[in-house]
Amino acid sequence: MTEKKDFHVAVVGATGAVGEQMLKTLEERAFPISTLKVLSSSRSAGKKIQYNGKEYTVEEATPDSFEGVDIALFSAGGSVSKQLAPEAVKRGAIVVDNTSAFRMDENTPLIVPEVNEEDLHNHNGIIANPNCSTIQMVVALEPIRKAFGLNKVIVSTYQAVSGSGQAAIDELQEQTRAILDNQTYTPEVLPVKGDKKHYQIAFNAIPQIDKFVDNGYTFEEMKMINETKKIMHLPSLSVAATCVRLPVGTGHSESVYFEIDQEGINAKDIKALLSTAPGIELQDDPEQQIYPMPADCVGKSEVFVGRIRNDLDEPKGFHMWVVSDNLLKGAAWNSVQIAESLVKLKLVK
Repeated sequence: MTEKKDFHVAVVGATGAVGEQMLKTLEERAFPISTLKVLSSSRSAGKKIQYNGKEYTVEEATPDSFEGVDIALFSAGGSVSKQLAPEAVKRGAIVVDNTSAFRMDENTPLIVPEVNEEDLHNHNGIIANPNCSTIQMVVALEPIRKAFGLNKVIVSTYQAVSGSGQAAIDELQEQTRAILDNQTYTPEVLPVKGDKKHYQIAFNAIPQIDKFVDNGYTFEEMKMINETKKIMHLPSLSVAATCVRLPVGTGHSESVYFEIDQEGINAKDIKALLSTAPGIELQDDPEQQIYPMPADCVGKSEVFVGRIRNDLDEPKGFHMWVVSDNLLKGAAWNSVQIAESLVKLKLVK
């Protein structure tokens, strides 16, 4: 494939929270764009968006919108991706999809550039961006797997409401005000807008993200389990997940227990390894109470890791605390990173 200086780019879902972050990240990274299309549903068509000092009009996304497009970043919901991503590919675009529509499709690479960038060589037009919680965890685990092996992962997540969209952010703010003012309110969004019951999120913790499946896990938990195995090419890896929604605006946190293959490794070895790993910022000094927190990660692209310690009973077991901005590394930044990798590897026609 031939190298090219600038690219024709489309952003689908440009008026949503992640779409806005995608545009902001493309601008901050000075991604080489010759023409830009900002696309959305018919509801948002006609809105004006500023990008790089220029005003763009949002257009309704249709199959013909992708004529001449080189790279299309999708974040408009799984049904839109299923309908329009194949149409974009037919017209010559490479799609980076931020929904769950194609993640577990065996012909679609599931990419976190710090972990499995080389899998981009095997794409058939569509590349999937993993679940936000999966992304930050595998960035932290991959250097460990490479150096010491990996055979078991147990993760508990503490996820921000922005992972459920603007309506969940609004609900958290409205509920918090109502409770502080001794007013009544009716939850309508969380844990899942389309589920049977809704619960208070303000001053609460909800141990359900997405709907439950027959095995007692939620779809979110199964995403983490299955995506981790796929991204790391470890189908026999033992993975368990419990996903919890907290009254935090932005920034997912995770308590990760993992077991390695190699003997004789201690927490200092893990810290030394992660201190130089790509995409990671180590914040780990218990004596000075230094550790990652979601309030500090907002607007930052790194995955922050701390509280690394040996398990007290399992010699090859360790614990760590992993935090990242779920709208950036968990979505928009990882998508733009994939686009940058496609350019770097000369995979864009």
